Amino acid sequence: MPFEEVTEVIYTTAATAQGGREGQVKSADGVVDLPLGKPGSKTNPKANPETLFAAGYAACFSGALNLVASQEGLDTSDSTVTADVTFGKTPSGAGIAVDIKADIPGVDRAKAEELVRKAHEEVCPYSKATRGNIPVTVGLV
Repeated sequence: MPFEEVTEVIYTTAATAQGGREGQVKSADGVVDLPLGKPGSKTNPKANPETLFAAGYAACFSGALNLVASQEGLDTSDSTVTADVTFGKTPSGAGIAVDIKADIPGVDRAKAEELVRKAHEEVCPYSKATRGNIPVTVGLV
């Protein structure tokens, strides 16, 4: 599927990183200002690119899910979305994969599965950006 141009800007932001995986990342507005560390440190855990990607994808997907549900007259504001991001080796170097799980209280399973599918296939910008580039699975808790 060809990419779609942004035709109307709603929001633009920026973040700057220095020092790679053991450096620092800061957003232009100062909301994010974090030291970074390699994944898996038990003695001094810090954010890493995968943590930040998981947080962004989960938040974006949650918004998409709530939008899809509201278009069908459903309130899913109590729902939660978890994005598990895996970092590892691939045949050509390194890569990531994402597993998204939604918990949608008060909605029957069949309808919840439909909402998650629509959010992933039709609405979520992160899902659109990753489609065909990395493995992404979606489902229910």
